[in-house]
Amino acid sequence: MKITQLRNATIVLHLGHRHILVDPMLAPRHALPPLRLLDGQRQRNPIVDLPLQAAAVLEQVTHCLITHCQKGHFDHLDGPGKQWLRDRNIPVICTPHDALYLKKRGIQVLALPESHAQASPLFEGRIRTVPCTHGEGLVGRFMEHGVGYFLEIPGEPSLYLAGDTILTLGVQNFVRTLQPEVSVIPAGGARFDVGQDIIMGLDEVIAFSRLSTGTVIANHLEAISHCPVTRADLLQAARHAGLAERLRIPQDGETVSL
Repeated sequence: MKITQLRNATIVLHLGHRHILVDPMLAPRHALPPLRLLDGQRQRNPIVDLPLQAAAVLEQVTHCLITHCQKGHFDHLDGPGKQWLRDRNIPVICTPHDALYLKKRGIQVLALPESHAQASPLFEGRIRTVPCTHGEGLVGRFMEHGVGYFLEIPGEPSLYLAGDTILTLGVQNFVRTLQPEVSVIPAGGARFDVGQDIIMGLDEVIAFSRLSTGTVIANHLEAISHCPVTRADLLQAARHAGLAERLRIPQDGETVSL
């Protein structure tokens, strides 16, 4: 298994001859609206361009996986991402909740079962969904919470794609029980002008990494204006916690071999 970090939550999983694009945000820098309005900057998104390697990596893609894409969550599927999937007729694995939304936009979908407990066949292995909590309180009421995914493919490390979630008791229990060999988690500590974090930040990333016995890959960093955590912040915290060897923090365009 190899994982290429493109930008934000957009990655490509390389599983032999299959290459799975996850949550494609493909717009150029500053093409999308700001996500904080009261900070005096109103910085448009994404705040960085895709890396130079992106075009070559995207040419390999055979499938796509979407964790959530409604209620304005353009940082997981934007207009250029939808167009790219349509133009190439890429099969998109998603929840039944997102299937109708994507079909209406001319995208080929492979919907998974509603049940989080029920695994579905995927290639020679299986996949199941894991609930996400994309923020709590008043802000949480307006969020599209989506899912994470747990992939078990023969010959590859078991993989947990956390999706956009804070470190809930459910996520903790999932990690303790199944101990994925590789986990990809959101680490930017995103928050709006009001409310608390809507994804994991520094403290929760470190806590997750302590719970997990496998490799943890942090993304959702330095690409969207409401994510204050930097790679340097996270690396310093990982070193302080003695987790720097297991907590990987790839740069945009970097491929991690597992």
